[in-house]
Amino acid sequence: MTTTIRKIGLLTSGGDAPGMNAAIRAVVRACAYHGLTAVGIEQGYQGLIDNQMYEMGARDVKNIIHRGGTILKTVRCKGFYEAAGRAQAYQYFVQNQLDALVVIGGDGTFTGAMLFAEEFGVPIVGLPGTIDNDIFGTDTTIGYDTALNTVVDAIDKIRDTATSHNRLFFVEVMGRDSGFLALNGGIGAGAQDILIPEEHFDLNKLFASLDRGYQAGKSSSIIVVAEGEEGGVYEIAKRVREHYPNYDLRVTVLGHLQRGGAPSCADRVLASRLGVAAVEGLLAGQSAVMAGMRDGRIVFVPFSDAVKKEHVIDNELIRISDILAI
Repeated sequence: MTTTIRKIGLLTSGGDAPGMNAAIRAVVRACAYHGLTAVGIEQGYQGLIDNQMYEMGARDVKNIIHRGGTILKTVRCKGFYEAAGRAQAYQYFVQNQLDALVVIGGDGTFTGAMLFAEEFGVPIVGLPGTIDNDIFGTDTTIGYDTALNTVVDAIDKIRDTATSHNRLFFVEVMGRDSGFLALNGGIGAGAQDILIPEEHFDLNKLFASLDRGYQAGKSSSIIVVAEGEEGGVYEIAKRVREHYPNYDLRVTVLGHLQRGGAPSCADRVLASRLGVAAVEGLLAGQSAVMAGMRDGRIVFVPFSDAVKKEHVIDNELIRISDILAI
């Protein structure tokens, strides 16, 4: 396959995340700056399979940096995990005279990109777009900061009701099997306890914490639970209610509101930096890599590492959350 880059396809895949539009804008305008043609691919990998593509210029991405979601739309494309689906996608890749791809998404997006690059030699750079912050090789992912602020804002509002009614609230946040949103959001919102998949769930430890809070005069409490926590928030709340039948206990699942809304400044800047880096990385010969950010600097991480290695929770944050729970 030719290594000359003149025309770059761009897609968003998997779950949407605030800042994806800022990344789209950065990629398209970086292409324009370098004299390249940007081609938007709608509906993620499904758009590659179905030939849903159109050229995008700098003016096509005006007034989108502040918008949540993705103007290119996104779906989870099972067909791309099949060899026949990827072969069909490659036919349209060639037919549209594309030379490279920029894909924005999470580990599922990068897994598909890795296979596509291996099978057809297509130069691809990925951008980490997921609120879960569970991608190895980058300090934060596009959308994480916005979702984190949404979580804290929601818990702050829930605390008003908890305090007014002397209630115990269990608040479930997203993150799949990753506790980044729960841990950082819980600390930021002053939660009494934070339950995450990375730390073994101990019901007796939770009971002890609630007892300490009661003895210290707490009349209301917030318990943050990551959605991937064993048993789920409703089962945990049920067991607590059985142990404390006199508690006025409520469960709130924040759900998909965490994925929406205008991206924060941090996410807009991160998306802009990574979008430019993706285009310039392709021009420099990078392929089958994710553009990430470590210690404020752009890095390129092989898809194999981004997909297979784990972005580990900082144990110091767990220790801090325990200290602050007294």
